[in-house]
Amino acid sequence: MSQDVMVGAVAPAKTMEARIEAMFAGDRLWAIMFVVFLWLTIFFVMLSVRSLFHDAAIEAVCWIGAVVLLLFNTASIVAMIRHYGEDKTHIYSVDIRHLDAGR
Repeated sequence: MSQDVMVGAVAPAKTMEARIEAMFAGDRLWAIMFVVFLWLTIFFVMLSVRSLFHDAAIEAVCWIGAVVLLLFNTASIVAMIRHYGEDKTHIYSVDIRHLDAGR
């Protein structure tokens, strides 16, 4: 009986690691998709409203603002992905335990 407990204790650890990797991969994919969608949206908006600018200086300021917005958001998402990658065991194991407790 003690072997059953020992085997049962080892198997969930591998399952937990696989589940952590799967959750991290999903979150990383969603974050990358968000960044791509953000870039596409900002460029679509800037190109759509370009004809409304009557002054080149105003257009330049808007483009600079759009680039700054994109750079800061992209950098923050990259930093978040790196942090989650470094601490994924702690972050996702808590989530998985809560999901399992909810079932």
